[in-house]
Amino acid sequence: MINFQTSPANYKHWRLEIDGAVATLSMDVQEDQTLAGGYKLKLNSYDLGVDIELADAVQRLRFEHPEVRAVVITSLKPRIFCAGANIYMLGSSSHAFKVNFCKFTNETRCSIEDDSRHSGRRYIAALNGTASGGGYELAIACDEIYLVDDGNSAVSLPEVPLLGVLPGTGGLTRLVDKRKIRRDRADVFSTLAEGLKGKRAKEWGLIDDSFPTSKFQDSIKARVDELVKNDKQHASGIKLNPLQVTAGPDSREYKYVKLEFERDRRNVNLTIHGPSDEVPTTPAEIEKVGDSYWPLQAYRELDDALLHLRVNEPEIGVVSIRTQGDIEKILQVDQTLTEHRNHWLVREILLHMARTLRRLDLTAKSLFAIIEGGSCFAGNLLELVVGADRSYMLSDPETPVELRVSQLNAGAFPMSNGLTRLQSRFLAEPAKVETILKHDSSFDTEEAEEVGLVTFAPDDLDWEDEIRVAIEERTSLSPDALTGMEASLRFAGPETMDTKIYGRLTAWQNWIFQRPNAVGEHGALTNYGKPTQPQFDYKRT
Repeated sequence: MINFQTSPANYKHWRLEIDGAVATLSMDVQEDQTLAGGYKLKLNSYDLGVDIELADAVQRLRFEHPEVRAVVITSLKPRIFCAGANIYMLGSSSHAFKVNFCKFTNETRCSIEDDSRHSGRRYIAALNGTASGGGYELAIACDEIYLVDDGNSAVSLPEVPLLGVLPGTGGLTRLVDKRKIRRDRADVFSTLAEGLKGKRAKEWGLIDDSFPTSKFQDSIKARVDELVKNDKQHASGIKLNPLQVTAGPDSREYKYVKLEFERDRRNVNLTIHGPSDEVPTTPAEIEKVGDSYWPLQAYRELDDALLHLRVNEPEIGVVSIRTQGDIEKILQVDQTLTEHRNHWLVREILLHMARTLRRLDLTAKSLFAIIEGGSCFAGNLLELVVGADRSYMLSDPETPVELRVSQLNAGAFPMSNGLTRLQSRFLAEPAKVETILKHDSSFDTEEAEEVGLVTFAPDDLDWEDEIRVAIEERTSLSPDALTGMEASLRFAGPETMDTKIYGRLTAWQNWIFQRPNAVGEHGALTNYGKPTQPQFDYKRT
């Protein structure tokens, strides 16, 4: 079992230092501290454990250190920034783990960009040595990149020429979409194993500047000082305490989130409970309760549960999403978040909820929303219904069942395609989105089905059987075909840098990771570091 929870006191591979408005994240990977055996993390190469720490650090900066306005990401290893994902780790991992590893590292880099875009924190990659593969992809997720000019250090994406795979963390997309590098130059760079050094790297736009070794640290400091001199944040952060979870053979239970496994059916019931106590209504009250505030704690628990399902439960095919609680309290939470969304902590909570919902969108499991008596699918939790692959809402005159919208459904939780889930659902009927958002009362089952908020509305006699048959039918289908189908259907509408990374890249890498040219007996990834040369089947497909 891989645990996605950590804290700075338990970091093995990163050092986080705070100095007023500046944070420094220093990479110092301990080569023997691996998540699995069979490889060493040399040259600041990383496995999932290294990236779990990085993701935690970025999250803590947002909640615990709002005063930080600039983050310097660098290395404590001389003449090496980061060699990227550990090749021997990838070569010895299962296909499913490789894909989920790349997805998590992508989400971590996107969280850096999300922080910069929405919270105004600037990330500076201070490359004190060579940045290869995923190391350069980490750098390119930052706002600015500076490379030491020592005659040896370079930036490179060597995956295509050396490994027969693609840069797995969005590097190709960010070259042309984010840094807007000419695609002919991007083509050369992506097939040049040794990469490019200071002057040429700057000329091509791969870095922002380079400095000689003697001036490197002073130049980085000068740039950071320039960034923070007029950007002050005086708020005090809140502490993110460890999540409490009780795990059994067929269950995993947090305070607000519960997983109940039906392993023989390859199904898990994921239930989110709404708040049971009175909820804060002012920023001061929210800061006082801190990380126990319902939307923050519940969505942190949901996020951890999703990561657990992805990596530790590969045979679970269907996630049946349920809720239990008081709809009015959910709406009260949403009203407070809406009224105070410009307060730094409320903003960060909303952004965290949005990232968690995107994590759900990107999870390779079939998502069924089950709406029954006692459900509280309202406002922020209504996103789970609209984002599900299918939804089933009980039709029973003896059992009140309802859905409600709030102002947050109008744009607080954008998908990776930049649209809301309602907009993605009703691409052909955009006017219906406004009609639904203006509906100031509950949707009962008949109304929800008529307006298109749910897929099916079985009556009480057929309810259990219809859901059981739906799950059995779903899990009888090819999981590979379902993953491709769901990823293709979930992101209707425009394409963004994120959808290119998760749609194009993940789909292609999913395929390439199974091809003999990469992972066969004579494949490039299999034979990396060995005296044998890869042998390719040169037929283009």
